[in-house]
Amino acid sequence: MKEVAKLLNAMVHAGVISNYAVFGAVAQMRYTEAVVTLDADILVAVPQPEALNALNPLYAFCRARGYRPEGEAIRVGDWPVQFIPAFSQLTEAAMRDAETGDIDGIPLRVVRADYLAVIALSVGRAKDMARIVALREAGAATDAALEELAARHGLSSAWKTFQERFRER
Repeated sequence: MKEVAKLLNAMVHAGVISNYAVFGAVAQMRYTEAVVTLDADILVAVPQPEALNALNPLYAFCRARGYRPEGEAIRVGDWPVQFIPAFSQLTEAAMRDAETGDIDGIPLRVVRADYLAVIALSVGRAKDMARIVALREAGAATDAALEELAARHGLSSAWKTFQERFRER
């Protein structure tokens, strides 16, 4: 991840992106036991998010540094990296409020556990529900924090449904 962190910080410095945060399974590993993942998902804020080719400058930046496409990702060292423009007010807030970690002296922004859980709630797949359960069981995200964040982003009904479905018996 060190090479990924260097690349992301270089992109911010060059103005290719204005912000970023690791999310998905790689971010979850900051808060829970290791999980299986094939790639690193990175939320990015790009200068023209509404453009059809919003990621072209980012891909050009990577190509100029020798990083090549691999399916839907860019290979950065050991990691296939998927760059995903922030796609909602929730993901924009998650990126803005991300925590900054450190990999061998290189800063790396990571989505907070409560945002990871509420993003998962908004997507709603089985693996997303499992992510919420894991974050709660690890004590990384409290029900009170998730309820408040879900309400702030119009997901109170989804949160209530989750609680009913995954209530401890």
